[in-house]
Amino acid sequence: MMTSSLAVLRASGLCRGSLKSWAQLLGAPPLKLHGQISWVPVRMAATLILEPAGRCCWDQPPVRIVVRGLAPEHSVTLRASLRDEKGALFRAHARYRADAAGQLDLARAPALGGSFAGLEPMGLLWALEPEKPLVRLVKRDVRTPFAVELEVLDGHDPEGGRLLGRAVHERDFLPPGVRREPVRAGRVRATLFLPPGEGPSPGIIDLFGSGGGLCEYRASLLAGHGFAVLALAYFRFEDLPEYLNDMNLEYFEEAVDFMLQHPKVKGPNVGLLGFSKGGDLCLSMASFLKGITATVLINSCVANTIAPLHYKDMIIPNLGNDLGKLKITEAGHFTLLDVWNNPLEEPNHLSLIPLEKAQGPFLFIVGMDDHNWKSEFYAHIASERLQAHGKERPQIICYPETGHCIDPPYFPLFRASVHTVVNKAVVYGGEPRAHSRAQVDAWQQIQIFFHKHLNCKKSIRHSKI
Repeated sequence: MMTSSLAVLRASGLCRGSLKSWAQLLGAPPLKLHGQISWVPVRMAATLILEPAGRCCWDQPPVRIVVRGLAPEHSVTLRASLRDEKGALFRAHARYRADAAGQLDLARAPALGGSFAGLEPMGLLWALEPEKPLVRLVKRDVRTPFAVELEVLDGHDPEGGRLLGRAVHERDFLPPGVRREPVRAGRVRATLFLPPGEGPSPGIIDLFGSGGGLCEYRASLLAGHGFAVLALAYFRFEDLPEYLNDMNLEYFEEAVDFMLQHPKVKGPNVGLLGFSKGGDLCLSMASFLKGITATVLINSCVANTIAPLHYKDMIIPNLGNDLGKLKITEAGHFTLLDVWNNPLEEPNHLSLIPLEKAQGPFLFIVGMDDHNWKSEFYAHIASERLQAHGKERPQIICYPETGHCIDPPYFPLFRASVHTVVNKAVVYGGEPRAHSRAQVDAWQQIQIFFHKHLNCKKSIRHSKI
C-alpha cells in the first residue's frame, strides 16, 4: 500500500521535495518554530474516492468518482488538472450539489455548469482544455502514465473555493502485459507493441498524419485488445526526411514485410489504420501492396495529398490546393475545408487512389464537422468507386458534430493548431460532448472491424451513434 501511495505522489510531482512538500499536499498551516517553518498536517473536510482505486488504462471504461463527507446539498466544484511531458497545463471544472446524505456520485449527479453540464462521469477528462491556445494533449512517452489531479472545492468558484479534498488518478498507456519493442529494421523506423500471451497475434500498421514524428499512444492502447500493432513513422523522425516532399511506397512495403515476417504476428495478412494524411497512405498501401486484408481510415482523403507518391515506375501526383480559398473564423483561425481541389474534376483525376485494386474491406470513420477536409464526401467517392468496379461497399460510420482529430476515448477535443502544410493556425471542428462520444464508439468499431477481418470473429454489435 505504501508503495502504491508513493507512486501516486511521485507521479503528481509532490514526492521530490522535503517535509514541506508533503505538508503542502495535506493542506497544513505553517507554524514558526525556532525561526524555521514547520508544517502540521490537517485532515481534509471531504473524502474523494476513485473506483477502481489503482491505475487503469486511458481507454478503459469510466472511473467512478465519489465525494463523501460533505454537508447535505453542499455546493462544490470539482476541478481536474493534468500536465503533459512538456509541462503544458490542461484543466477542467464542473459545479455540483451533494445529495441529502452529503454524498456526490458523478455517475448519478449531473454537473450544473462549468466546462460541461449534465450527467457526464468522464467529463473532467474529455473537457480538459489547454491553458495556452493551440496546444494538443498527446502522450509522447507511453511508458509513463498521465497523472490527473482531482480537487474538491467549496462553493461554485473554480478558483477561489476552499480546498475540501484531493486525489491523484493515474491512467496508463501501456496496458498490462503489453511489450514495447523499438524497430530499426532496414529503413523502417517504428515501435512494435505486442499483446499479452505467446501469440502470434493479428497485425496492424498504424499511421498518423502530417504532424510527423513517431506517435505511439494509439498503437500501445490497441495492443491491449489483442493486436500486434506497429506505430510507423514516415517523416520528421531520426534519419527520416524532415519534410513531406516525395513519398516512396517502397518504405511502407518494407514495414508490411517486417510485420509478416515477425514470429509474433499472425499472417498471412495485416491490417492498416490511418488518420488524415496517414489515411490516404493506407489507401495507397492497400491498393498496391500485397498482404493487406483490412483497412480503417479516420477522416481521410481518397486522393493522394500533400506530396507526390512514387512506387516503382509509377507516380501519383498530389491533389492540388488553392490557399486563396482559406476562410477565417471569428476566433482568427483558418479553415482548410475549401482549400483542396475536387478529386472528381478532370485535372485532378490522376491523384485519385485506385482503391478498387485492394483485396480487403474498408471502414471509413467520418467526423461530419471535420474542418480539415470533406471526409464524408471522400468516403462516398470511395463507396461509389468500389461498387462501380464490382467490389463490396465499404462500411462508413458518420459521427455528427465530430471534428477532424478522432483519438482513442477520453482525449479532449483538439480545437486548433498551427498546421504544418499552410503554417497557419487552423481549426479542426467538433463539439466537445459529441466528439467525445464519437471517440468512444469509433474505438469500439475499429476493434470489432479488425477482429472480424483479421481474426475471422463475427460480431453483431453496431454503432450506437
